[in-house]
Amino acid sequence: MGLFDIFKKKKNEEVAEVAPEVAQQTEQTEQEELNTGLEKTKEGFFSKLHRAVAGRSTVDADLLDDLEEALITSDVGVDTTVKIIRKIEERVARDKYVNTDELYNILYDEIASLMEAAEGKADTFGLDVKEGTPYVVMVVGVNGAGKTTTIGKLAAQLTRAGKKVYIGAADTFRAAAIDQLGVWAERAGATMIRQDMGSDPASVAFDTLRSAVANSADVVLIDTAGRLHNKIGLMNELTKIRNVMAKVIPDAPHEVMLVLDGSTGQNAFEQARQFTQATQVTSLAITKLDGTAKGGVVIGISDAFKVPVRYIGIGEGIDQLRIFDRHQFVKALFGRK
Repeated sequence: MGLFDIFKKKKNEEVAEVAPEVAQQTEQTEQEELNTGLEKTKEGFFSKLHRAVAGRSTVDADLLDDLEEALITSDVGVDTTVKIIRKIEERVARDKYVNTDELYNILYDEIASLMEAAEGKADTFGLDVKEGTPYVVMVVGVNGAGKTTTIGKLAAQLTRAGKKVYIGAADTFRAAAIDQLGVWAERAGATMIRQDMGSDPASVAFDTLRSAVANSADVVLIDTAGRLHNKIGLMNELTKIRNVMAKVIPDAPHEVMLVLDGSTGQNAFEQARQFTQATQVTSLAITKLDGTAKGGVVIGISDAFKVPVRYIGIGEGIDQLRIFDRHQFVKALFGRK
């Protein structure tokens, strides 16, 4: 074995030893950032739980009533709250005696379990990007939910990962939407395809995909109009866009991402209901969680609609669009290390 080979072997061994420590430090940093971003929700959510539990020595009917109220007023949602309370009741009936420390553990486990089906798989920043064909994401949501900024942040993180990104400005209902998206595209280093205000959104989507294919793009993000004018109109428009895209790439869109404003609490539930009825939503991005105490809505929405939460927004910065990790999220809510 030559000197270079010996050095290379030693270096590889050193990297192997350091890698787990680096990974652990990265995970700790991510958790700390998430804790900071969800501080308002934690203060609201956990303080309500603490008030319900404080001073109790056992889990009885009165405590469960208070706990139910705390969960509902934290925007977890009635149906999801009922599921959590039933699980606690089953555990109490089985174990006969459950103290309040154990109650926190049960709550933690049950909430994480409820969100299991709603956690998305991650490949290239959460998207299952493959070589050869552009991965197409159609982004839907009401105006003001953070749709444009989510597209911009996602594009920026994808281009940073070395991916060629195209953005289709198919929200032609508002000129401001096209201009704002253009600013984000420039910041992200992505290519944006646009037409004039009032143009056919499906035409914009068609041109975007055709250009993306011709230029070997990796990811295509298609913006859409953010208005719930009526269900039929919304359904027809989104269906038309999907059908036109499929003419260019047969299985497009590969993902329909619904962007919801987490600070709107129960209104986000209604928006999720409207859009899931209008089109096949396959993933969620929940924004503005840093400025609200209503982050419990993530638990209820993910449980109610069984749609993967792909991203959460915890700040204005480009890096503050985060891939959703249910364990990190629940740790942040409970203030666990």
